[in-house]
Amino acid sequence: HGLFGSLDNWFSLSKAFSDKHHVYLVDQRKHGQSPHCDSHTYEEMADDLFEFFQEHKLEDAMTIGHSMGGKTAMLFASEHPELLSKLIVVDMGIKQYPVHHDLIIRSLQALDLDAMKSRKEAEESFSYLLDEDESTIQFLLKNIYRQKHDDGSAKYAWRFNLDVIADDIEEMGLVISEGSEVESLFIYGTQSRYILEEDKEEIRSLFTNTIFKSLNTGHWVHAQDPEGFVNAVKGFID
Repeated sequence: HGLFGSLDNWFSLSKAFSDKHHVYLVDQRKHGQSPHCDSHTYEEMADDLFEFFQEHKLEDAMTIGHSMGGKTAMLFASEHPELLSKLIVVDMGIKQYPVHHDLIIRSLQALDLDAMKSRKEAEESFSYLLDEDESTIQFLLKNIYRQKHDDGSAKYAWRFNLDVIADDIEEMGLVISEGSEVESLFIYGTQSRYILEEDKEEIRSLFTNTIFKSLNTGHWVHAQDPEGFVNAVKGFID
């Protein structure tokens, strides 16, 4: 999953792949139900994934990563190619991207969850703070949950570790400088600007066994065209 996402983003798609494959859904650090910690780098997330592989004794596996998860998957493939049979990267290249989540982060930080009495109230306040489309608002608000305290009270909180993500947001623009010969599919949206035609040669210089597939979507390829996405991935992995 990508920044501010969780394994829930992949739940319905995982069913489409589980007809022939055993599927694991993973929350990256500081997201979903994974532990919070003091730093948030791709190297650490790749190490987390390696520990997951070791714990579950995985090898000859295929990994799919979207956006931030795509860079995690690329770094993992460059460090542990012997554990992968295939790599699928969704709408993410190897180049450095400028930080462009400033407004979202400021809006998230401005939302006083301690004072919220209902999810509806949080939704109305957040929509006022962040002038984004409804799907983006709902995607971010999926991360709100009721956190229980020792005294029996419960207040709304973010599942992701917002303060650490904000402090380390520059890390999310990391350049991938080492590649892999693992068979790879880079699937991207033609309405997105994360992978442009001129980026392909540079990607192939590192990930030498790569094919590209485009769908008529924005950055959220798998959410905006799930059928096309499943068909493209199945054509590659099966």
